[in-house]
Amino acid sequence: MRAMLTFLLRARPAVVACALALAAPAVATVYKCDGPGGAPVYQDSPCPPGKELRDFDKDPPTVSVMPLLPAPAAGTTTRESLPASGGGKAAASGKGKAAPIKGSAAERKFIAPGIYEGEVMARLGTPDMKSGGGARKQAKWTYLPAPEDPSTVTTLTFESGRLVEVERKVVK
Repeated sequence: MRAMLTFLLRARPAVVACALALAAPAVATVYKCDGPGGAPVYQDSPCPPGKELRDFDKDPPTVSVMPLLPAPAAGTTTRESLPASGGGKAAASGKGKAAPIKGSAAERKFIAPGIYEGEVMARLGTPDMKSGGGARKQAKWTYLPAPEDPSTVTTLTFESGRLVEVERKVVK
């Protein structure tokens, strides 16, 4: 029994050292080097002199996230909608004509139900056509094809100022 206790007391520092070594974070650096025929080669060791294209520790890559939505076939319609809900803020209607707000037609692909008229106006600009609204609480905004969103008519349906349906129709 005494021999076992002595063994455990002597082994304790070794066990602690092993546990600390296993808990140390692994550090990996990726290097982008000029490979044979000018093709880039990614490796974990530094590039030979004159062959370094990028050190990801010194120059990390930027990250961009794009939604993966399939493009609709020609002549088809895609719809996104929210279930009908009571409530929501009604949009205030201003008197007089203001200059049209310019937005990005490329943003039309990323509009989804649930946002309010103000955000749509800020992102897409003034619609080409409007119908409804006022006392009816339901409004439709239509954006015609533009160079950034060619061959697509986008119709947005609002209820009480909130976007509830997005319809994209491919036209030729």
